[in-house]
Amino acid sequence: ELGAADAERDVRGFALKFYTEEGNWDLVGNNTPVFFVRDPYKFPDFIHTQKRHPRTNLRSATAMWDFWSLSPESLHQVTILFSDRGLPIGVRHINGYGSHTYSFINDRNERFWVKFHFKTMQGHKHWTNAEAAQVVARTRESTQEDLFNAIESGGYPKWRMCVQIMPESDADKTPYNPFDLTKVWPHGDYPLIDVGIMELNRNPDNYFAEVELAAFSPSNIVPGIGFSPDKMLQARVFSYADAHRYRLGTHYEALPINAPKTQVNHYHKDGAMRFFANNPQPDAYYEPNSFNGPVQHPEFAEPPLAISGDADRYNHRAGNDDYSQPRALFNLFDAHQKMRLFTNLAEAMQGVPDNIVERQLGHFEKVHPEYAAGVRAALGKAGPAKAA
Repeated sequence: ELGAADAERDVRGFALKFYTEEGNWDLVGNNTPVFFVRDPYKFPDFIHTQKRHPRTNLRSATAMWDFWSLSPESLHQVTILFSDRGLPIGVRHINGYGSHTYSFINDRNERFWVKFHFKTMQGHKHWTNAEAAQVVARTRESTQEDLFNAIESGGYPKWRMCVQIMPESDADKTPYNPFDLTKVWPHGDYPLIDVGIMELNRNPDNYFAEVELAAFSPSNIVPGIGFSPDKMLQARVFSYADAHRYRLGTHYEALPINAPKTQVNHYHKDGAMRFFANNPQPDAYYEPNSFNGPVQHPEFAEPPLAISGDADRYNHRAGNDDYSQPRALFNLFDAHQKMRLFTNLAEAMQGVPDNIVERQLGHFEKVHPEYAAGVRAALGKAGPAKAA
């Protein structure tokens, strides 16, 4: 929220706008490869739990853990959030992920599924909760200070851009749902492929004009990149542009920071804050027309997407459990990382009703007995709460 300290434990956004020769491509992701929910209907309620309580106007740990404990698909993201990587010292030291599954269309009009990764070349650095508290006592803009000063002094941060690519037919064979936003693709099955390096080498000249007015939307794609059956992605394709129209106005895409650097041919007309150039063919204000207006290019159309199965708010499949991938992540942690995870979780659960804590501990138990035991010990609990 506006005014929150940079050195707080939270998911960080990682949104990029590429000004290509064929229009703008926006990749609107986070610093984690997964998210808390896969059902877009749950997203507004999840956000409510992260905001202020309507009566107290305070943040509510009870609301957060009540929602998470009733949504076991959140386990993967919760484990990342309360690990070391949940409290990075700054943007320069985080990875970026597209998170969703997108598609690549090649020159033979064949579809491949793809995930985007941006690996920090500055190394991962994190605060402990105690260290972060000291930072917040000194400054609330620690991340912004670090990034601005690094770029201003010529220490340009860089990220390796990588992709994972899956043949279209493989999506029917994986034991997990490759379009589930709470899941990752194992690197052993779909290894990272280096694409290039992204470098930040200039600070904004006017923060309001270049940052506050910027609008990133997953719906902005270019030929060769497409969407997928990921229901959360499909919801965001609509909702982001809708939110931008509310925040910035009907023609937010014509603002200099959002406008493409290449020629745009469209049939947009009128509306509030309409300030782009007139159509050079005034009689061609609809499509199709007989007056030399812009025409579609069918060669850029995506191949048909085969659809089968039941229609629902999210896709599920047998074996697509919510515990195996958090277990694999937990098993990667060393003893010190696990101890910090347990401590961070216990601190975040302070004051939460016992029945909610026990429900969440039950999920940790399904991930790994050591996970639940470690958090329980950090909470100072001897065993399950007794029934009233």
